[in-house]
Amino acid sequence: MPPLRFAPILGPRFVLVALLSASLGAGEEAPPAADRPTAQELAAIHTEVAAYRRKVGDKAGVPEVADKFIPIPKNAAWLTTAEAQGAFAKMHGKLEQLRWWKIGLEPATLKHALREPAAIVSGCVHAVRAGLDAAPRSLAYAREAGDFLVWAQGQAGTGVFPFPAVRGVTRDQAFVAADRFLAQAEREGRLADVVRHGWVVDDVTDGGLQFDHGEAGVAMFELYEATKEKTYLTSARWAADWAEKRPIARNWNYNSFSVSLLAEAFRVTGERRYFDAAVRKTRLGVLPGQLPDGPHAGRWVDAHNARPAYHYIMMRALAQLAAVTPKDAAARPEIMRALTLGLKARNEEILGRGAANKDKAMEALVIVNRLFAGDAAFLRDSRSAEALDALGQLVSEQFRKGAAPLGPREWGLFLDYVVWKAKTSAPK
Repeated sequence: MPPLRFAPILGPRFVLVALLSASLGAGEEAPPAADRPTAQELAAIHTEVAAYRRKVGDKAGVPEVADKFIPIPKNAAWLTTAEAQGAFAKMHGKLEQLRWWKIGLEPATLKHALREPAAIVSGCVHAVRAGLDAAPRSLAYAREAGDFLVWAQGQAGTGVFPFPAVRGVTRDQAFVAADRFLAQAEREGRLADVVRHGWVVDDVTDGGLQFDHGEAGVAMFELYEATKEKTYLTSARWAADWAEKRPIARNWNYNSFSVSLLAEAFRVTGERRYFDAAVRKTRLGVLPGQLPDGPHAGRWVDAHNARPAYHYIMMRALAQLAAVTPKDAAARPEIMRALTLGLKARNEEILGRGAANKDKAMEALVIVNRLFAGDAAFLRDSRSAEALDALGQLVSEQFRKGAAPLGPREWGLFLDYVVWKAKTSAPK
């Protein structure tokens, strides 16, 4: 999974100009977001991105780590609905072993981030929604992980789903970055401001907390919809309120996590302010980094966000936002162009070379194909239906060979899609 980085992104990982962080403020003090950035804000970003693109030359859009492709098996069949019925329950044993998310634990000893229980919540909720075997047990796991997330959010006290304030207990990249941030905060005398009850609750202007926060916030909306329990809705809305006020980060994919959460908040609650904030963050913090032309058109300009996992994370956010954007909204054409271009760029690689990433590609493609099921032209132009079909063949064959081909969230999403597709395709 992508790391949580607290330090500003510089050099080949540069994303946004410091001007934005300074002008937009930080944390709870940031003003409510409007959907329309000023011309000055957009000009500043595009000028900086253009300069960066000239600097890196033909390396624009080239990932920092070379892609490795898993070939798509020839003539492999998707899982049948009968096979899908018991496929998620096979993960229950692993979930039972994992269950580190205990209310009251000491976060300074953790080697795990909140994205993990968030993935459990989401995957289990989708298994329940699909009516898969052992649904009551899946829902019990979702509730347990969700209650832990609510507790951790309460410990932070600001609406954020925090990050463990861990130092030196694991070499996981996210925790190594957190360690550096905590050491810097200590040197600067800010440790008491950014840590509460053993959790990092403020990343200042870095934006890295948006990763786990966005995953957990979306999971809370999903759990609310599955249970109709207001505790989860309250948690999800508190999370969306926090995301709404965050300044634009220097990393395109960080901003996209908040876009996903805010789009979901608008879909569930209908409150326009969430939509406006999502559009503003997209226009300032996601779209300007996408290459509009050249050999890697559709990818993001910097080497870090050119990686396929981050690429599809941003595709997910754009798809979720596009799905709730009114047809006559001024931002819709811009969002749809970027979504189509970005999907086509990486989807054609799946079809021609294989899968460079399974989990985030599967998540984005399932969401795209389900949300835009009635738009055959878009799915054709973006190669999304074909790419999902290829990826589905790959993970279905891997499962039949005894592997766990995807993480909990993506596996639940895929199995839910298998069942949904069979129902919607059945003769009426």
